[in-house]
Amino acid sequence: MAARFSLPAASATQSALADGLKSLTAGAKPISAEERQARIAKVQELMAQRKIGALLVEPGSTLDYFTGIRWHRSERITLAVIPSRGRVLVVTPAFEEPSVRETLQVGGDVRPWNEHESPYALIVQGLRDRGVASGVVAVESTVRFFIVDGVRQLSKSYEIVSADTLVRACRLIKSPAELALMQLANTVTLEALRFVHGRVQLGMSSTDISALMDGATIALGGGTSEFSLVLLNEASAYPHGSIKVQNVRDGSIVLMDCGCTVQGYQSDISRTWVFGRPSAKQRKVWNTVKRGQEIALETAKLGVPTGAIDDAVRGYYEPEGWGPGYTLPGLPHRTGHGIGLDGHEPAYLVHGDSTPLEAGMCFSDEPGIYIPGEFGVRMEDCWYMTASGPKLFTPLATSLDDPI
Repeated sequence: MAARFSLPAASATQSALADGLKSLTAGAKPISAEERQARIAKVQELMAQRKIGALLVEPGSTLDYFTGIRWHRSERITLAVIPSRGRVLVVTPAFEEPSVRETLQVGGDVRPWNEHESPYALIVQGLRDRGVASGVVAVESTVRFFIVDGVRQLSKSYEIVSADTLVRACRLIKSPAELALMQLANTVTLEALRFVHGRVQLGMSSTDISALMDGATIALGGGTSEFSLVLLNEASAYPHGSIKVQNVRDGSIVLMDCGCTVQGYQSDISRTWVFGRPSAKQRKVWNTVKRGQEIALETAKLGVPTGAIDDAVRGYYEPEGWGPGYTLPGLPHRTGHGIGLDGHEPAYLVHGDSTPLEAGMCFSDEPGIYIPGEFGVRMEDCWYMTASGPKLFTPLATSLDDPI
């Protein structure tokens, strides 16, 4: 049996630094307070047009998007009230107030609550203070039910509606500052993949390779390594992996799907190669997936529904014997997803999504092919729409012999 390797993430980072990797993100420019103020102004204008009194947002990517607050969720409520007119209100536990204020970039009113007090009372009073004593209140889609229910129990005067259309209208189109951060994140991930590709050895497990990827990502300035999925051999036929331990052997498929964050903005890149000599079937499937990626980009034109991109890829795959539709062997998942502060966000490159492409939208391009019991191939790069067509953050892999 080939030797086994086990490299903890901390050691992997030290190894990557020792190999000369340097941060690529030292010059990253965070989103400015002025840009966040403009985002709030936009969502307030949308609320006024739709006669919505306020927007409620819990910690997460949308709270970060509008306010700069990066905080966690627990049973202790932190919540922002963005009124259609006036200043933002943040309700938070009293002992967390200094920490929350550290990242609040847009000013506003912070109202702390002590452990024996009701945060719902502060939320409702804050709404009333902003002229929203009744009427429609929009709730961001990830706000937990117990919070919505607590507001309802305290006041029956509000009609609670989904804020999806409000938030989507703001977040769907990325600004130049957002695109710059996403470019950095994708550059880091691709360079980390290049580093790891040259260091995979016979006998390594997926955990060993993942640790190398994490270490390289951190050394290159990727902030946090969001994920470093490594699928070997038969496990590569499962898009998100298998619990069965796999090791690198001669002829192994190595599928890596990895991402990091820079100032909160995410990357998502996949690469597939063969350790040793590829079979004719592996090469053919790899080339088919590469052509699928190209077709997705060729289909992307302003005004085209995002779902048409998925349809175009399947229109190529099916005559090649993959599918039909979402059946295996073939492509069981969508061709791509929106990306930004979240790894997966609207719109989607999936059959039936009628969202028209606009400049500034960002997506992944990942039309993999999976053969249960054998192997899978996925290449994935992120891109954004421009007035003249799609623009990649990272170049597509060249060939199975030059796979990064």
